[in-house]
Amino acid sequence: MARTSEVSRDDMSPDQQKVYDAIAGGPRGGVRGPFLPLLNSPELADKVQKLGQFVRYECSIPWKLRELAILVTAYHWKAQYEWFAHESEAKSAGLADSIIDAIRDGFRPTFEDAAEEEIYDFCSELYASKRISENVYQKVADRHGAQGATDLAGLLGHYNLIAITLNIFDVEVPGGITPLAL
Repeated sequence: MARTSEVSRDDMSPDQQKVYDAIAGGPRGGVRGPFLPLLNSPELADKVQKLGQFVRYECSIPWKLRELAILVTAYHWKAQYEWFAHESEAKSAGLADSIIDAIRDGFRPTFEDAAEEEIYDFCSELYASKRISENVYQKVADRHGAQGATDLAGLLGHYNLIAITLNIFDVEVPGGITPLAL
């Protein structure tokens, strides 16, 4: 059962309304998911949405690879809403259904694209060992540079925060579906 509910903009404090308007007027086009509970702390919500805008829409890692990293993170945390929100984004970005399905089902995908495999290995190794080996790091750094490796670290940090927020506040997927097995 969700631990937060949608509040009418008119019932929000001026600080909440300001952040709500910034989120709704940005590339997300609306306030939903993790931003419902985050609005309980307007300053935090504002900082999270600004970081999220950068890592989701503007960082140096290509869109398809960002979405791959987000799906691996959603699977790691069993963050239902995060998976729901990004599965269609991953498809739109060109990530193969077979890769999406394998991640959702807890299997290592078969990759034809080395860049996809490098991102998957980076994320999977981090979640399994809490570290990145030199070999795995170097592949990402060779392809995306130090900025790309840093942007990827920021993206993973952000989406871990989002997954944790979604799970703590039990943010429900529309229609009550559970896309990831628990």
